[in-house]
Amino acid sequence: MPPLHGFSDNQFRDRKDILIATNALVHALEPYFSPGKSRVQLPVYSGAHFDETAAQLEGFARPIWAIAAAVAEASDVTDADIARYGKHLVTGFTNGVNPEHPDYWGSIGDWDQRMVEAEPISFALLIAPKTFYEPLSAQGRARLCEWLSGLNGKVMPVNNWRWFRIFSNLALCRVRGVPYENVKDHIDADFAVLDQFEIGNGWSADGIWRKDAIPDQEAYGRQADYYSGSFAIQFSQLLYVLFAADSDPDRVSRYRQQAREFAGQFWRFFDEDGAAIPFGRSLTYRFAMGAFYAAFACANCYDSSNIFTSVGFVKGMFLRHLRWWAAHSQDMFAIDGTLTIGYLYPNMFMCEDYNSPQSPYWAMKTFVILALRSDDNFWTVAEIPHPLSSASLEQHSVPGVELLPAPFQILCDHPNGQHHFMLSGGQFCVWPLKATQAKYSKFAYSSAFAFSVPTGGLLTQLAPDNTLVASRDAGETWATRWETISGPRVRTFILKGSKIQCLQSVWKPWKTDKTEIETTLIPPCNEWPDWHIRIHRIRSAQTQTISFVEGGFAIPAKQPRLIGTLDESWSNGYGHGGIIETEESSLVLSNAAVSGVKSILSTAGETEGKILKSDPNTNLMEPRALIPTLQHKIKMELDQDMVIATAVFAIAMTKKSFSRDELYQRWSQQPYLTGDILKEL
Repeated sequence: MPPLHGFSDNQFRDRKDILIATNALVHALEPYFSPGKSRVQLPVYSGAHFDETAAQLEGFARPIWAIAAAVAEASDVTDADIARYGKHLVTGFTNGVNPEHPDYWGSIGDWDQRMVEAEPISFALLIAPKTFYEPLSAQGRARLCEWLSGLNGKVMPVNNWRWFRIFSNLALCRVRGVPYENVKDHIDADFAVLDQFEIGNGWSADGIWRKDAIPDQEAYGRQADYYSGSFAIQFSQLLYVLFAADSDPDRVSRYRQQAREFAGQFWRFFDEDGAAIPFGRSLTYRFAMGAFYAAFACANCYDSSNIFTSVGFVKGMFLRHLRWWAAHSQDMFAIDGTLTIGYLYPNMFMCEDYNSPQSPYWAMKTFVILALRSDDNFWTVAEIPHPLSSASLEQHSVPGVELLPAPFQILCDHPNGQHHFMLSGGQFCVWPLKATQAKYSKFAYSSAFAFSVPTGGLLTQLAPDNTLVASRDAGETWATRWETISGPRVRTFILKGSKIQCLQSVWKPWKTDKTEIETTLIPPCNEWPDWHIRIHRIRSAQTQTISFVEGGFAIPAKQPRLIGTLDESWSNGYGHGGIIETEESSLVLSNAAVSGVKSILSTAGETEGKILKSDPNTNLMEPRALIPTLQHKIKMELDQDMVIATAVFAIAMTKKSFSRDELYQRWSQQPYLTGDILKEL
């Protein structure tokens, strides 16, 4: 796949660079406009759960985020190519809402994808009415506003979609002049729903967060992913700050404070180079993962008394993220320069049922930053380095490992290790979402290795990185963690005078079986900076033999090459490449990374280290990957606890390479579990 000139070679240093990237992205779309300019259909045939008209509306509407921001009333730079594209959009507005035109979008119904695309259209009316509203005829204005009014009274999901209706009604009031009283009840009802999503510390879930073991909340999950920040919730709150400061000052003030609290934690989802930790759904939106910082800047929510909310810090986080995507974009564009469904390469296994070929352009949310004038302070200040970079550690005392209590996650980047990842304590999504267990319910997620999604039911097709899979039928079928039935909760123990916080949850591999597993996740610490620990207490209500396979981080590799025992492996001349398998460990070495697992406690059964060659295209970053695993066969007795404890090792050699001797030394310094620790947990 070819890189995209203007994006892949972009330095992403200033506003001009953002304009260049925007032009490159939308230029690739222009050949695919419909004759009436109201739809965009890429030359790829694949389906989403909604109708084809809505899919083509996605292609029309999603680039609006960047185009409308670039021509906003506050903007002081005119770009001829973007202005031309803006005129296409104005023509598209006229024809898309005209029931007599072939390009008509159709009216908005219940649970309708058109609701989603109403948000960027409303954004365009709010931020650039002189460009997108005033040129319309009286009839065109009336029809567009009637179309947006179609959201009112319709059924929509109890999630971030409620924001789409709020902005549509806000546009009707501020641009069309509809009396606020006419839409107040709709706005108030949507805010009443959204307020229920708040889970503290500036965070909102993408829906109502299920409380522990409350039966009437079975329909709710626990989801706090990029929708909680960059894709929707925080992003929309910050746009509301931008447009409603005069009409709703109390709520705007609250949203400003929540955004600052969130900013103090969200930076941990990005490593020093700008790579985000892939987690949750809709990851085909790619660089929209950094859109929170664009909206934060546009809403001017800075607070210079805190580094995490200062102008230079926000700028650094935002631009580093774009630079990372530029540097890793060589395989994500089609030959015509359009975005593909996938992450670092085209991949239909990881997509959702709501991903049409045009869906990836939700990534354009990131470019609302173009609403800032070229002389805005954002563009003139120096970037502040990542807090955990060597340039910052001397100035800022920031721990490398931190518990985020709202989403029940521990973000890990220990200064004595070399791996940026997250431990997740029990989030899950109850919707019929493809690969939902992989996207929300694994134990760990990494910015360096990414997670894998299943392609089928066989073990190699399940690609069980960073999870524990169980089989009670000798491997014919496998089950993994999905919903947690108890927890997540935070547990604490003391190791050599230091307090270590960990996450604990209880889950069932099979709903029809009384087998329960209590999983405890222990992060890196000074004693084991390259490792984390997973303890699984397993209890069965019947006598049965269960096979378990626990995976470490999936690592890019070619054909595996067995390189012998541990002692031989660091002196046999194979360099970093190869695999090692023993009775109690497995390890994969490549030129750029190392990933392994060791058994540090097993109270019963057989254990064997095995390298799993996962099915091609399961991993989001690497089409070919290997997974180090420990495979157990345990005969469970009635009401008897069995314990599996695994130490998981990973090093990403992105900043520093290690010699074979150094790697051997780090691998040999494995964690340990004392009796006191086990009692506390």
